[in-house]
Amino acid sequence: MPVSSAAPESTAPESTAPEIETTAGIEDTSAAADTSAAVPSEPETTSDYGIHTERPAGFTIPVYAGEDVIELDGNRPRFADTDLITEEFIEFSELDTLGRCGCAAACIGRGLLPTVERGQIGMVRPSGWQLAKYDFIDGKYLFNRCHLIAYELCGVNDDERNLITGTRSLNINGMLPIENRIADYVANTGNHVCYRVTPWFEGDDLVASGVQMEAYSVEDHGEAICLNVFCFNVQQGVVIDYLTGENALDANWAAAVSEAPSSVSSSAPEESESASSPEGQVTEEQSVTSSPEVTYILNTNPKSKRFHYPYCDSVKKMNKENKWEFTGTREEAISMGYVPCGKCRP
Repeated sequence: MPVSSAAPESTAPESTAPEIETTAGIEDTSAAADTSAAVPSEPETTSDYGIHTERPAGFTIPVYAGEDVIELDGNRPRFADTDLITEEFIEFSELDTLGRCGCAAACIGRGLLPTVERGQIGMVRPSGWQLAKYDFIDGKYLFNRCHLIAYELCGVNDDERNLITGTRSLNINGMLPIENRIADYVANTGNHVCYRVTPWFEGDDLVASGVQMEAYSVEDHGEAICLNVFCFNVQQGVVIDYLTGENALDANWAAAVSEAPSSVSSSAPEESESASSPEGQVTEEQSVTSSPEVTYILNTNPKSKRFHYPYCDSVKKMNKENKWEFTGTREEAISMGYVPCGKCRP
């Protein structure tokens, strides 16, 4: 029976220490973000850098209250000063007995950014994976195979230790802006970012309640990037059973919108996601009520007519006379004839 998409307070026992394997450096480029709040001069020093082998003392999974992303510990990552290194590395936890991913950590530098396009990952089935489609979700698919450490940051693509079952909202609204911001910072400066992503599961749930993302730019002492946030693995309009990944249309949400979206087709035969669910593509079938209002930067140049997140690197190169700060939904921008940027993928 489906449970609410709001994650309850944690009662899970501490996990056993997983084995760790280090992946060598690799190489990508991508866009960036400028969404940092006021940053402290130094990070907290309450735990070691690297992957968690057990839940930190006093940590409980936050309760979802409507915000896709919230700050933890005053937005300060829990890195010790001695952990702020510039030697590039990647570490993944081995899957636990339920086949779930654990913490992943890295020191992101230019040497890890990939230089080739990402390959297919459809063969990987993370814990709790379900094929489910809703017309009102961007791209229609409820779940994405979400990288803990994004391909654009490390070049690791189809490693099962690096992929969790995540909602489209988690992937695009929660993690992607942070990943783009880090990728752009590293590519443009050559500096390094200490980075850790931890999926948190309640009890024996196969689908994570969300992911904790911690990042700190080393050479500038956190001036550019200093964050500790929790991104909720939720999707507006859908009720998710985190124990199994089963899901259903949220009847209360459907009743509140003017046009009720169509029902889930989770029993449909699996199809190739690469062929049928291009990321960022919106179709006429999707409800215009499915996206929240967001501030975009529109390029009014008739030769471009693209819209971007404000942090996108392309915005910096845009002529001032062609910049239009627009607040509205993604669908409204598209209806005005603008095309989503291929870098920041708004």
